[in-house]
Amino acid sequence: MKTNLITREGYDKLKKELDFLWREERPEITKKVTWAASLGDRSENADYQYNKKRLREIDRRVRYLRKRLEIVKVVDYSPQQDGKVFFGAFVEIENEEAEQKAFRIVGPDEIYGRNDYISIDSPMARALLKKEIDEEFEVVTPQGKKLWFVNTIRYA
Repeated sequence: MKTNLITREGYDKLKKELDFLWREERPEITKKVTWAASLGDRSENADYQYNKKRLREIDRRVRYLRKRLEIVKVVDYSPQQDGKVFFGAFVEIENEEAEQKAFRIVGPDEIYGRNDYISIDSPMARALLKKEIDEEFEVVTPQGKKLWFVNTIRYA
């Protein structure tokens, strides 16, 4: 199940993608499809087929983004969050083997293409919620339970 939370930066990024697809890329691809269709036989016209496929991909993504942007809830930073791990926190953790990880807890729409972001729906993020600095917590992984310690928490 996807959580419908998103950071302000994530919301702005999705909105910018929607605007780009709808106002810039879609009109350009539509012109190419019209041009390619005017050449005649569409069954063997690679330009027509490729651009028609791209147009369907754009329309699918536009529909998804419009629906998603309507239901997500933007979570902004609040000073009451200081000192504890909540949505939007940048966290550094360490385990007993001195292995360190640093990431930000964000919504599921924001993690793609980023190694330093994890979804609020992940087991690690769920285990971290409401923890404080120097507090330890357990995460159940496919390899078994692992013990981690919170080193730092920040929101900027």
